[in-house]
Amino acid sequence: MNGKVMVITGASDGIGAAAARELQSKGAAVVIVGRSPAKTKAVAAELNAPAYFADFAKLSDVRRLADELRRDVPRIDVLANNAGGIFGRRQLTVDGHEKTMQVNHLAPFLLTNLLIDVLVASRATVINTSSAAHKLYSDFDIDDLEVANNYTQRVAYGNAKLENILFTRELHKRYHADGISTAAFHPGSVASNFASDTDSFIRYAYHTPLRRLLLISPAKGADTLIWLATTAPDKDWRSGEYYVKRKVSRSIDDKVNDGDLARELWEQSVKLSRL
Repeated sequence: MNGKVMVITGASDGIGAAAARELQSKGAAVVIVGRSPAKTKAVAAELNAPAYFADFAKLSDVRRLADELRRDVPRIDVLANNAGGIFGRRQLTVDGHEKTMQVNHLAPFLLTNLLIDVLVASRATVINTSSAAHKLYSDFDIDDLEVANNYTQRVAYGNAKLENILFTRELHKRYHADGISTAAFHPGSVASNFASDTDSFIRYAYHTPLRRLLLISPAKGADTLIWLATTAPDKDWRSGEYYVKRKVSRSIDDKVNDGDLARELWEQSVKLSRL
């Protein structure tokens, strides 16, 4: 890794923290980003790495984070947009957006674009943590990104994870020629604090003894992220794709491969984030 700089959001726990530990052990200079100051500081102290804090339910925090990273981190070799979550009842953020969509898609979309010149200059890799939930739960409507109609926590989460893939594809289309490589990936069902803010059956899988039977370790969940971060795009893997267990996943969902939909999502995201 020779000191390559890797910024990881959602790095205070779960696969983000596991990836940070493994990447540092391989020689990377990791930058820890998390929502909880206490948990983020603990991981950063363990790794003797810099810590930054941002609540993705506040776009002002995302803008501040981008300003701080631009000030302190002049080169970013890998940006891992890993922060996310599933929530219970439909909630609006202080920015007026449905919380699941904002935390999982709109915030990382905004952060990436605010850092775009740094990423281009660095010929960076942008890795977006998605999920197979886009196949299981998504009922995506480009005209209802806020899930105002027929909201369920699973649909909102599935939609957001589809948006991660569409964002990955459109980012590749717009910036790969300028040096940015992109990938989305499914980490698997990981034993972590995921789903702690929901009362769905997903929470019981993650926070009861069932987790021992159904879930994998954060280290295993981070495997594909680490592989993408430490190998060569256009040689070891293809930019703009969605990966499961280090292999390109071919989804039966036509929306995943809909270039017009990816472009329209990008355009709407620019407006919603006031980019």
